[in-house]
Amino acid sequence: MKNLPVSLVALSLAALLAPIAQAEPVSRMANGLLVNASGMTLYTFDKDVAGSNKSMCNGPCIALWPAVAAAASAKPEGDYSIITRDDGSLQWAYKGKPLYTYTADKKAGDATGDNFKDVWHVVK
Repeated sequence: MKNLPVSLVALSLAALLAPIAQAEPVSRMANGLLVNASGMTLYTFDKDVAGSNKSMCNGPCIALWPAVAAAASAKPEGDYSIITRDDGSLQWAYKGKPLYTYTADKKAGDATGDNFKDVWHVVK
């Protein structure tokens, strides 16, 4: 029973900090590019229509261009919205366009997918 107050304090602190962790933005600007929390460059796909709430990147495309996943508890805010993919998973969108990373980018700051086939673009 001596540890009960310590446990209550720890639980209370965790409850207070949980909203702070969820409030962290899905992305940020770094060197003029939009990047995720790991610093990986984010991309949009020209075949995605802004505001359609649909991703046109599926099948082999999504294996090369992974969707930026949104947690079930995520909330749209400002320029960020959430779409539901064909498979039911949630994906972040920026200014209505779904966001992706690129598997060929190996380290933070890489932007090797910019203008890939003239349809993939870094978000600036």
